[in-house]
Amino acid sequence: MGKCNINIGGQAVIEGVMMRAPSKFVIAVRRPDNKIVVQKKDIKIDANKFFKKPFIRGLIGLYDALILGIQALNFSAHHALGEGEEKLSFKEIFFTLLFGFGLGIGLFLFLPLLLTDLLKLIFPLIERSFLVYNLVDGIIRVIFFILYIYIISFFKDVKRVFQYHGAEHKSIFTFESGKELTVENARQMSRFHPRCGTSFLLIVMIVSIFVFTLIPKDSHFLIKFLSRIVFVPVIAGISYEILKLSAKFQNNILVKILIAPGLWLQKLTTKEPDDSQLEVALISIKEALEINENKEGLIYV
Repeated sequence: MGKCNINIGGQAVIEGVMMRAPSKFVIAVRRPDNKIVVQKKDIKIDANKFFKKPFIRGLIGLYDALILGIQALNFSAHHALGEGEEKLSFKEIFFTLLFGFGLGIGLFLFLPLLLTDLLKLIFPLIERSFLVYNLVDGIIRVIFFILYIYIISFFKDVKRVFQYHGAEHKSIFTFESGKELTVENARQMSRFHPRCGTSFLLIVMIVSIFVFTLIPKDSHFLIKFLSRIVFVPVIAGISYEILKLSAKFQNNILVKILIAPGLWLQKLTTKEPDDSQLEVALISIKEALEINENKEGLIYV
């Protein structure tokens, strides 16, 4: 097949995988009757160079990933579970995003900040040093994040999604290695990918520790909290660039050390997939790449 410089990204969904190539968006889902349903759409590539500039491109990419991710989850829930409508309205997408952001802000911004503010009453060093204050805040945030992933990993349905997450990584690695996109080849690949969203979120947690030191030390609690929300786009833009650099230089020994925590965390967010899950992921990536092969048994919608 030969190595290719095409960037492929993906996301695990309910009983399936979403893949995105530069101009294609594909979702492949296994239905209860064991047939695989596929949805394939063209993506309009924005020619505006401003949106491709460093730091800006990360925000645009994150927004696209959120919108497409919600659509993919909605599609997979409809076909894998027979739940909901296939098409979400703008209002439904808006409130879904609002709920997700609200949960994230409450769990990973407000609560760690509140606990840190309480801990400074017990440990004076936290109050005296703003660097220590933000370090403690950041450590609590990372602990909350890991605990959250650990707890949900015990849910049966989430475990299935994590298996498809592993299948997504293995199929992308197969493509990136230049090997033929077969179950046999994908089975041998690692399920830990340096460009994974899990690694991105961990980078966000670490970058936030340094960015939040820009908030004046003696600010009111409310100012500290609101400033953290304001800085989220800045942190996301920086983290995206770090993730891209880490993927580009992943064979460098120093980069390997730096990305190791993100790969370790993927031990929680990915599970070893079975062959049927790999088959779905491979169909998704083939459709995204428009590789014409035997499509018998696939249902296109």
